[in-house]
Amino acid sequence: MQFSEQWLRSYADPPLSSEQLAERLTMAGLEVESNEPAAPPFSGVVVGQIKRVDKHPNADRLTVCDVDVGAEETLSIVCGAPNVMAGIKAPCAIVGATLPGGGEIKAAAMRGVQSQGMLCSARELGLSDDHGGLLILDATAPIGADLRDHLALDDRKLTIKLTPDRADCLSVVGVAREVAALDIAALDGAPLMLRAIEPVPPAIADRLSVTIEAPDLCGRFTGRVVRGVDARASTPNWIRQRLERSGQRPISALVDISNYVMLEFGRPTHVFDLDKVRGGLTVRWGRADERVELLNGQTVDVDSGVGVIVDGAGVEALAGIMGGNATAVSLDTRNVYLEAAFWWPDAIRGRARRYNFSTDAAHRFERGVDFATNVDHLEYITRLIIDICGGSAGPVDDQVTALPQRRPVTMHIERCRRVLGMAVSADSIAAAFRRIGFVFQQRDGTFVVTPPTFRFDLEIEEDLIGEVARLVGYDTIPAQPPRVPAMMRADPEERRSAHEVRRALSLAGYTELISYSFVDAASERDFAANDDPIAVLNPIASHLSVMRSTLLGGMVNALSYNVSRKAARVRVFEIGRVYRRDRNLQGGPLQVAGVDQPNRVAGLAYGENDDEQWGMTSRDVDFFDVKGEIERLLPGARFVAHQHPALHPGRSASIEFEGQRIGFMGQLHPRLQQVYELSKAPIVFELDLAPLLQRPLPRHAAVSRFQAVLRDMSLTVGDSVPVQSLVDSVRTLSRSDSRLSALQAFRLFDVYRAPPNSSKVAEASANALLNNEKSLAFRIVLQDTERPVSDADADAALAAILEVLEHRFGARLRQ
Repeated sequence: MQFSEQWLRSYADPPLSSEQLAERLTMAGLEVESNEPAAPPFSGVVVGQIKRVDKHPNADRLTVCDVDVGAEETLSIVCGAPNVMAGIKAPCAIVGATLPGGGEIKAAAMRGVQSQGMLCSARELGLSDDHGGLLILDATAPIGADLRDHLALDDRKLTIKLTPDRADCLSVVGVAREVAALDIAALDGAPLMLRAIEPVPPAIADRLSVTIEAPDLCGRFTGRVVRGVDARASTPNWIRQRLERSGQRPISALVDISNYVMLEFGRPTHVFDLDKVRGGLTVRWGRADERVELLNGQTVDVDSGVGVIVDGAGVEALAGIMGGNATAVSLDTRNVYLEAAFWWPDAIRGRARRYNFSTDAAHRFERGVDFATNVDHLEYITRLIIDICGGSAGPVDDQVTALPQRRPVTMHIERCRRVLGMAVSADSIAAAFRRIGFVFQQRDGTFVVTPPTFRFDLEIEEDLIGEVARLVGYDTIPAQPPRVPAMMRADPEERRSAHEVRRALSLAGYTELISYSFVDAASERDFAANDDPIAVLNPIASHLSVMRSTLLGGMVNALSYNVSRKAARVRVFEIGRVYRRDRNLQGGPLQVAGVDQPNRVAGLAYGENDDEQWGMTSRDVDFFDVKGEIERLLPGARFVAHQHPALHPGRSASIEFEGQRIGFMGQLHPRLQQVYELSKAPIVFELDLAPLLQRPLPRHAAVSRFQAVLRDMSLTVGDSVPVQSLVDSVRTLSRSDSRLSALQAFRLFDVYRAPPNSSKVAEASANALLNNEKSLAFRIVLQDTERPVSDADADAALAAILEVLEHRFGARLRQ
């Protein structure tokens, strides 16, 4: 919110400098983002009137002007401006004047003619970038007056950075209300000087029929007809000046007056060209297949979620957002209809962003506009239009359908003191509430406040406590050390942080990336086979329209981007949330009902396994390289062959931990490799973060004094039998069979399969392998801490292992 300081002080003028006022506003919760002068420093520039203009005798593009600056004699000044003419008034820098940048004006001869000053353009005075000619002043400007006084150039422009809840301060009057509410004991009084708004008596009986069909869209609609206006009338300088210093560009009298009222009172209004309105107006929700061309030239489609104002010809405005081009006022407008409405914030919020633009009106209405002052503000804009453009006003039509209820809010004094950490008195609270204009009752240690109609942010007790802190001053709240001594508590040893997981992956050569949680629907189908992803209601881009249920899409996109820029070796990982539908999930303080949001960790390896070097042969990274990195990250993880829609069939596996499936890994599917134009297939993995945060603690185990006994066992099993199943069966047996009490390790060290066409060999030898069989060689380590393991013990252990594997998997001992 940008505005003129002098405009603000016309409503509340505390005895503070500009810098002090900015500081007090900031400490009251209205952060002053900038405080800039309205014009750069210069002196000696006065209002001059050009009495005579003659052609320069020695230059075609120069003129010699006689300029009256209020002195006894006129000044002879050489000028090169194209718009110079006798009779106009313009800024004149007299001899001795100092212009922006420090340049001093001196009497000088220009092409043989003496010049006693300088006629100035707006750019030469630092007022704008316009240097097409002299700055033409108003005909009523007093000759010889100091230009800074005449144009109020000692003004300053304040820009306030407002929080979204303070819609009441999106106006000069709203900020002035805050200035008046500052601690008046310290400021010796700064009352709010609101000028009375006198009603404009109707001079004609004309009315425009308005029907409100959507009370949930429009709670109040106020309007009136004004006929016989002169739209070509000039906007007064004082309105133009205030608009410009508020960042608004003057356009025409009718538009400028509407913008001026919005800035002054925070009341967006709309001016219809009455002669272009067909029939009456209807306020309702939009309908399918309706379109409207807006004032910005954009043609948009409306639907049932957008409010509109329509006439007999169709949609003429987006309610609370922007008017239509069909009924816009122009310089030829003679009759107008003025509208001041209250639009429900929920009915306006987010609608402008659907069309990729924002307006000052929508910015205010979606936060809440005072619904009690429609008539007063309509009378005010009527008076301005009649005084500036002339015309005759009709009677005011004011329709009220449904207005917000101002429910009282209770604040307990003791709770206020506890929250603020200071002993604020009840009298101080009462004085603060009176200054801000609250209606309240004080009883039994509480304040019961009825929120004003211009405050939509006061709903709960904490809101009132915030008002007390603001009005008393944040700088008055004492800074006290904590009363409870802080205690440093160590994290449990068996748990590690996500940062440690990041560090482990970084040490393994992976680089962390952060991608959007939003992806496109095609990515969800490709990487998760998800045809029903969670849609984003208001996506920031068309390709970010759904929530991700896997991290793979972001990583593969990043890989494709880098490979297309000649990256040959890529290792990346990401830790982040994914979003999945789960109808059984209940809502909670940190959980949305029906949506599971687990943290996941994913990684990708592409290109050569190691950087090129002399010590090893170059090769591409494979499944088992990444599998080893996962096992180092999560000891005890198991890998089970499993199909995944984004992975190569037969080269993918699910990852299990403590009996639960927690993720998957494998080589990217060839179809996706082709889609993303990758010359090699990357190896990817994704798993839940929670299991990685568990850290097994070391356990004491006695060191045996006896030598270990090693035995090898070669078994023949079906080719489809997983080795892990054999190992699991032996481990399970070792917990219950005393013959395996000394078993320390049972690990595979060799695999052999029969060569093709070996069936004839199999007929000749019982030990030969068939095409559907494989030979597995296991190393068995036996060692006891109490006694040495004998050959008999070892033979018994091998017999127990062979029994269970023969019974469960049909294994046979290979000689």
